[in-house]
Amino acid sequence: MASKDELIKLFERWANQKAISITQIIGSGSNRKYFRIKSESKSAIGVTNENKKENKAFIYLTKHFIKHKLNVPKIYKSNLSKGIYLQEDLGDETLFSQLVSKRKNYEFPKEIIPFYKKAIEELPVFQIKGRINLDFSICYPRPAFDRQSIMWDLNYFKYYFAKLFNINFDEQKLENDFHLLTNFLLEADSNYFMYRDFNSRNIMIKNGILYFIDYQGGRKGALQYDIASLLYDSKANLPQKLREDLLEHYLKSVNKIKKINNKEFFKYYDGFVLIRLLQMLGAYGFRGLYEGKAHFMQSIPYAINNIKELLNKIKIKIPELISVLKQLVELEEIKNYEWKKPNKLTIRINSFSYNEKIPLDISGNGGGYIFDCRVISNPGKLDMFKNLTGKDKAVQSFLDNLPDAQKFLSNVIKIISQSVENYISRGWTDLMVNFGCTGGQHRSVYFAEKLAEYLKSNYDVNIKITHTQLNRNN
Repeated sequence: MASKDELIKLFERWANQKAISITQIIGSGSNRKYFRIKSESKSAIGVTNENKKENKAFIYLTKHFIKHKLNVPKIYKSNLSKGIYLQEDLGDETLFSQLVSKRKNYEFPKEIIPFYKKAIEELPVFQIKGRINLDFSICYPRPAFDRQSIMWDLNYFKYYFAKLFNINFDEQKLENDFHLLTNFLLEADSNYFMYRDFNSRNIMIKNGILYFIDYQGGRKGALQYDIASLLYDSKANLPQKLREDLLEHYLKSVNKIKKINNKEFFKYYDGFVLIRLLQMLGAYGFRGLYEGKAHFMQSIPYAINNIKELLNKIKIKIPELISVLKQLVELEEIKNYEWKKPNKLTIRINSFSYNEKIPLDISGNGGGYIFDCRVISNPGKLDMFKNLTGKDKAVQSFLDNLPDAQKFLSNVIKIISQSVENYISRGWTDLMVNFGCTGGQHRSVYFAEKLAEYLKSNYDVNIKITHTQLNRNN
């Protein structure tokens, strides 16, 4: 990877001034690194990226779109042999950041809607006019959103989301459904430029004007994909009625440039919503569950909620994939997630079996605790308790009178109390505590219930308690 020193040298050659600061900008889901570099009177965004083909595609597309008078960042200078380039500094304000700052009481702010409409009016210009004389062979990683591209996205979802969540499916039947969905999507008119990542984080606002970034994954494709990407942007969490209104606005904007068959558009629309959501879940699984990046973890519940809304609209016969999606919306980690950000600390307490998986923290907060209750004598080995759980009085009485269990509980309470008090003082909103035992029915349930009872009595906090094995058995 090119060094910051090389970026500074490139900047100083362009600016003809000495750089006085270089600050890394938090990136998104890619391996590219962004830096804001400033001199006395100039500023630019420096980019380092080892993927030379992607760099070439971005610079080519940028120059192409500028010819079509589209608002994209200017490329000031590049050294592609070292994987670095400078682009225009458009500031830090995005459509998403504006949405978040103006959203009150979780209602969608009406003053943001004109920005969405303006972005939607610009989208078909990229898709229709932007594809004129465009050399798709330079696009990366594929010249078109073709069979290979779609299967990559579907397998991305399968391996980095469905399998990480231990979703049950028949491998061959799911593969068959992937091919059926792919065949269906490939029937749509795909003679357009597909932006690929057209979402609220990639739409910049500078002096009230919209600019568009991160289209290096663009290629030839269908119209439906990009508008689905914007309207089902997970954490933007657009209300369904607004989605419908904006989709209508999009179609009017498209038809002003090129007349299309709206009925044909809608025939494939939900299929493209589905493939986009599956692609996003794959990214959230890889970047969130696998790499542990909080932003992607926090997006998971919103994407799953969109899947839930979409399920009844899917007309394609893909039964194994539908089964997978239905399992996703029933995931305990998702069902028990608080959709609205709490104004006080939420403590998620789980009991689980070590024969299964440890519950995931999809809040993105990380940290938390896992207590191994197997050090305590197992009531489940006694015939009188086999068909009972840690919520039953007989089991609770047994453990209440077990000195080791009470010592264990006392230590847990001391540790968790220290964290709770610290989290509250710092304004943190999420803490997870997991209790595991062999079967996930007796000891872990008992300690989860006892901790919840203590915390409710001593702190002003939200408690979310989940017994993974008991819920499954019910």
